[in-house]
Amino acid sequence: MKQLIVALVMGALFGAGLTLSGLSSPDVVLGFLDVFGDFNPALLIVMAVAVAITFLTGGLILRRGKPLLAESFAVPTRKDIDAPLIVGAVLFGIGWGLAGYCPGPIVIGLGAGTGTAWIFLPGMLAGMVIHQLWQRRGT
Repeated sequence: MKQLIVALVMGALFGAGLTLSGLSSPDVVLGFLDVFGDFNPALLIVMAVAVAITFLTGGLILRRGKPLLAESFAVPTRKDIDAPLIVGAVLFGIGWGLAGYCPGPIVIGLGAGTGTAWIFLPGMLAGMVIHQLWQRRGT
């Protein structure tokens, strides 16, 4: 129960951060991707701050041995780049570039009643289901 409450609080904090930074708006994201037009650097600034915080704190956190509320860290160990990763990244990028939404902002858009979020939610869910089916096929 404690993990669910912490996850809910962290999700709300993440959503608040996305909203305050303006990144819950597809227009801001699409403005970042429009490098030859009306470029908006807000996403670049947020990413730079996130990378800096991760760089400064990530090593310290992993030295703890285990998280506060779990038995172990879930850190990816694979370092290879395979075809499913490339295909997934390309599909994600195309969808992100067309809609201006990634999963976090879609959830915020749904909560805010943004009509376009409802349009792209089925595509995101379909992609997640296809990924799960693809992974089960391989095991």
